[in-house]
Amino acid sequence: MGRSGSLGIPQYVPVKFWPHNTSLWVKDFKGNFPRYVYYLLQTLDLGRFNAGTGVPTLNRNHLDNLKLTIHDLPTQRKISDILSAFDELIEINQRRIALLEQAVREIYREWFVRLRFPGHESTKIVAGIPEGWERKTYSDVFKFLGGFAFKSKTYQPDGRFGIVTIKNVHNAQFIPECASKTDDVPEKIKEHCVLGTGDILLSLTGEVGRCCMVFGESYLLNQRVAKVVGYTDIPTSFAYWTFSNERTRKELENLAHGAAQSNLSPVKLGNREFIKPASEILRLFGKIANPVFWQIATLNLAIIKLNQARDLLLPRLMSGKLEI
Repeated sequence: MGRSGSLGIPQYVPVKFWPHNTSLWVKDFKGNFPRYVYYLLQTLDLGRFNAGTGVPTLNRNHLDNLKLTIHDLPTQRKISDILSAFDELIEINQRRIALLEQAVREIYREWFVRLRFPGHESTKIVAGIPEGWERKTYSDVFKFLGGFAFKSKTYQPDGRFGIVTIKNVHNAQFIPECASKTDDVPEKIKEHCVLGTGDILLSLTGEVGRCCMVFGESYLLNQRVAKVVGYTDIPTSFAYWTFSNERTRKELENLAHGAAQSNLSPVKLGNREFIKPASEILRLFGKIANPVFWQIATLNLAIIKLNQARDLLLPRLMSGKLEI
């Protein structure tokens, strides 16, 4: 678990590893089942032992003196089996998502980067691009819709709506846990700022050009994150894999500017040249990639439910409130 910076977050590592000096790790389980110890640590509020000033720090001496009530070894194994079944399903879904992402990303590269799209052998090159393709700008093909400027005074710890910021947008990964929440949708907020499954987000500040799809409901879009929407003839999957591929991300990073941190202007991005593929190629890509896009969304929703079910069971199993 982390002892400096990311404080007290347990991880179970089933293979040989080389721990960094900012972590604590168990060398002797004292005859207890290792996975049980992992789950037990998740039930402890280790943040209260923060001994750092500027950087959160966990002192192992605080852990040594903690008084714990534990189960006998057979019960430890039963509890671990129940909880690890959820973790294994989550890992399977994550691997499936990674494979699906990679498969479509490779098709995108083949068709739209290397230009080896179906029928490319017989397609003429006119003015440097395949016949039927068009030189456009990003704003001709996509809309970049900005987020709402929330006031921190409206935040509530247990609000119904999570406020999505750049911290929620990683490369091809949406982080559903929101640091800030609110109970009410602001009156002046635009409709596109109310997010739902399948929405595509792009970071405009910090690590610019990160793109992910939203999964789940009750999210509101904050400023410095753009919602990307393709025009009528643009498949949702094409918009997603256009901005989640490495080539586009590097282009956006180079386009960004800012002294303290990088900032990407939607106006400046919109004016950049974009080669729009022929309508038939877009349609064919959408036919292949759209089902995969929604399958990835469905798998991510399943992961959320599995996490919720496991987190609900964990304290009840550890406390003995739920009989095995």
